Amino acid sequence: MHVPDGFIDAPTSAVTGVVAAAAVAVSLRGARRELDERTAPLAGLVAAFIFAVQMLNFPVAAGTSGHLLGGALAAILVGPYTGVLCVSVVLLMQGILFADGGLTALGVNITNMAIVTTVVAYAVFRGLVKVLPRSRRSVTVASFVAALLSVPAAALAFTLMYAVGGTTDVSIGKVAGAMVGVHILIGIGEATITALTVGAVVAVRPDLVYGARDLRRRLQLRVGGELVDAPAAEPAVPVAARSPRKVWAVGLVTSLVLAGFVSFYASANPDGLEKVAADHGIDKKTEDHSTADSPLADYGVKDITDARLSGGLAGVIGVGVTVVAGSAVFWAVRRRRTDDVSPSSTSSTAGSSA
Repeated sequence: MHVPDGFIDAPTSAVTGVVAAAAVAVSLRGARRELDERTAPLAGLVAAFIFAVQMLNFPVAAGTSGHLLGGALAAILVGPYTGVLCVSVVLLMQGILFADGGLTALGVNITNMAIVTTVVAYAVFRGLVKVLPRSRRSVTVASFVAALLSVPAAALAFTLMYAVGGTTDVSIGKVAGAMVGVHILIGIGEATITALTVGAVVAVRPDLVYGARDLRRRLQLRVGGELVDAPAAEPAVPVAARSPRKVWAVGLVTSLVLAGFVSFYASANPDGLEKVAADHGIDKKTEDHSTADSPLADYGVKDITDARLSGGLAGVIGVGVTVVAGSAVFWAVRRRRTDDVSPSSTSSTAGSSA
């Protein structure tokens, strides 16, 4: 789904760039309400994990592969606004360092892969958890369905963009059918990865899953023959158990192993967009990537001839850079929230009110 330069014309790319910039700005403000001292570092880890899993192309049909988009996973784990930022950080790192996804098409890619997937997935997820039983299994089921639907939604969004600003004369109807059809298959893989990951985290630390924050039932007391909610109280959880460090460490190690080792065994077949582009002539005006001469272009380290070592090192570097960049962004957002509610600002507000 990484759109290269040349697929979409300049005016449409500019418009999607404005849309993406506006969405990122809104998400920066919204993330301040989602992030706290525990989830801020985990958001950077989610970005790194998405980067790692995106290196694992899996076969979906004859000669075609797919990979995780990650919008649904990020939205459910850390919140929809933070999820948009997570995927945007990944796309930025991929475009600059690995020549994956055009730089002039960055707005297109953020709109498709970060905004559309996150908005669709989280809307579906919240709708399902409201009607399903309040349980961890329901969170996992809702995650599966939300992720499944988010992928063809992104494929359809790309098709609409191509209908407006495509650089070749092709049958949009055929492109739409091919894009949505293959990405439904890719969506099954996305849904499986998302459900397994969310299920694993919910099983050990449901308090760290943004989408599971409503799982706890309020204690009810019988008063006058009727059940009423007891006053809310903080759960008596040991301080050590509240620390997300163990989850963070396990997640980082998993990401490094996936990107540095498992990625070598990923499918080499073109992904869904590449396959459809080649079959329908969308790729006729593809432009060379601006950072094609990057030392890490195409997920390999320049001048290292051993393919396994080259790809593994590139993956490890990518995870490291993404977790650092993502963590820096989310800590800055978190600090901005802290500044906004600091005692000094509160007292000054109170004083002016008086």
